[in-house]
Amino acid sequence: MRLLFVSTAHSYRNNDFIAAAKTQSYDYLLLCEGSIGHLDEQHIVADFAHVELLLARIAQLHDQQLFGAVMALDDSGAHIAAAIAEALHIPHNRFEAIEAARNKGRMRTVLYDAGVPVPWFHRFVGATPVADIVAQIEFPCVIKPLLLNGSRGVIRTNTPEEFLVARTELLAILDNIEGSDGEHAFLVEAYIPGIEVALEAILDNGQLYPLALFDKPDPLTGPLFEETIYVTPSRHSAAIQSAIIATARDAAAAIGLVNGPVHAELRFNDAGVWVVEVAGRSIGGLCSRTLRFGVRDSLEELILQQAMGVFREPSLQTNASGVMMIPIPHAGILQRVEGIADACLVPGIESVEITSPLHQAIQTLPAGESYLGFIFARGDTPAEVEDALRSAHSKLSITIMPHFLLT
Repeated sequence: MRLLFVSTAHSYRNNDFIAAAKTQSYDYLLLCEGSIGHLDEQHIVADFAHVELLLARIAQLHDQQLFGAVMALDDSGAHIAAAIAEALHIPHNRFEAIEAARNKGRMRTVLYDAGVPVPWFHRFVGATPVADIVAQIEFPCVIKPLLLNGSRGVIRTNTPEEFLVARTELLAILDNIEGSDGEHAFLVEAYIPGIEVALEAILDNGQLYPLALFDKPDPLTGPLFEETIYVTPSRHSAAIQSAIIATARDAAAAIGLVNGPVHAELRFNDAGVWVVEVAGRSIGGLCSRTLRFGVRDSLEELILQQAMGVFREPSLQTNASGVMMIPIPHAGILQRVEGIADACLVPGIESVEITSPLHQAIQTLPAGESYLGFIFARGDTPAEVEDALRSAHSKLSITIMPHFLLT
């Protein structure tokens, strides 16, 4: 049997999952919307818009060599992976669970109905009059798209005037994605004060195994929510960590996720633990590279083992590790990044990866959808790791040419 990966050409996750498959000696096929150029013959380009034709093609390949598991490597391919698994009778999370994990509005409804703590929320569309929206909400609140990731389009507003500006920004983003005829649906929900964390876990037959709880030491208070540093293990108390894991477990069960990776974002305050979102996928970007289990197993190797039915609860890493998603200072054309060698010399730093191509446009939040790159660190304590990440970042010199200088 072999693995079927479903992804997109620009996904950060492609290379790491392919490397994990090769390490584990699994045959695989990457079904990708768009060509990624440099990969081998185990990659085929597909048109996700024509599902019936795609299913017929995959069924033929399945007859030639059985697929043991179907796995979406990012959210954009989740519905395709679910449709393929259903058509081929391959075990997979139900389509309804996949949809609830992708769609923030559906997720909020499912969690609320199950009694899992979530903020108040309302779903609106672009055509909803602003006066009608403002009459139903309170401030501060957060406006966010239903399907986008990485804090894209997520904006905190404190007044009706700020809300009007944020709504205009979000609708412009959705117009660019959906076209002018799109519904432009979005969510407005209460701003959750408190401390934010991220939980990485894996589900096996409905049982959730926590793998890493990441602290986010930089405050995420808005108006934009650009994530920077993740450090594990968490420095919060055992009681708080237990409550976070329990809430994430309840949320995954309410959504209907049974197998595979789980990435949960949660906040806690004096009122308890609140779910920001729960995704049926692994952590974004290249962040998984900061995690190791057992002797040297990667997160992707654990995910593949679970998908192929050979999962065993892993030995969790004992040292501290972390990653910084390098912030984009401002929009423009990335000219150069200097100081990488000096950053790599900082004690505890494992690597610095610049993933944004030089001489191409980069964009900040709320419209931006990628990072400048990643810094990885490891050490004896979370504090050492955090200090190393900040020190390494301070040594980088980033040159970005404003767009108007090119005209």
